[in-house]
This record gives sequence, C-alpha cells and structure tokens, in this order.
Amino acid sequence: MTAYSRELDKFAAYDAQVLGVSVDSTWSHIAWQEKEIGKLNYPLLSDFYPHGEIARTYDVFREGSPIPGINERAIYIIDKTGKIVFAQLYELGEAPDNQDVMEVLERLAPASAQRVG
Repeated sequence: MTAYSRELDKFAAYDAQVLGVSVDSTWSHIAWQEKEIGKLNYPLLSDFYPHGEIARTYDVFREGSPIPGINERAIYIIDKTGKIVFAQLYELGEAPDNQDVMEVLERLAPASAQRVG
C-alpha cells in the first residue's frame, strides 16, 4: 500500500484517484499507519460498519477460513462512468505491482495524454 503513496504523482497524471478500503476500523487504520507502515498519502476508507458491506458488494468479503471477516486483497479500476474496467485479486501477503495498474490507466488515457515515466 505504501507503493501507491510513493507513486501518487503517476496516478494523478492519469487523472486517477487512489483509495484504499479495509474492513478494519478507522482507529485500527491510524494505529497500523503509526506503528507499522507509515502514513499513507491517500484515503483509506473503513468498511467497518456495517461490517464488510463494501467488500460484499464487490464479492471480496471472506465468510470462511482462513481468516473470516476480512476482505480479500483486490484492485479495481473504475472509470468515470462507474464501470469496472480492471479487477484483480491478490494473495494477502502479495504486494501488487503498480505497473499492472499503470498499463490499464495508460490504455484508458486519451490519445493526447503522455506516458508517465
């Protein structure tokens, strides 16, 4: 998740907004950033109550083992019309490569947009 913070300028060049969503509480998000990963420079939304409602909507809420009650690690790119144009699930310990997302954003960018470094 910190890789997104480091490359926010690249996302902004594609007029893309990075958001994180977790079923943990806001207080848990604060403690996690303060004690483990450092401050994120993009919004991390809490899907705490009703617990997992957003994750259920996107079909990534874990109902059973292992680790029930959390959401799967997933990346979605939603275009300006609200259509999901990219969806990918990742293992919980896996750090998704930003390049996958950048390639999709590049394909969505108007022809006049320049490639970001």
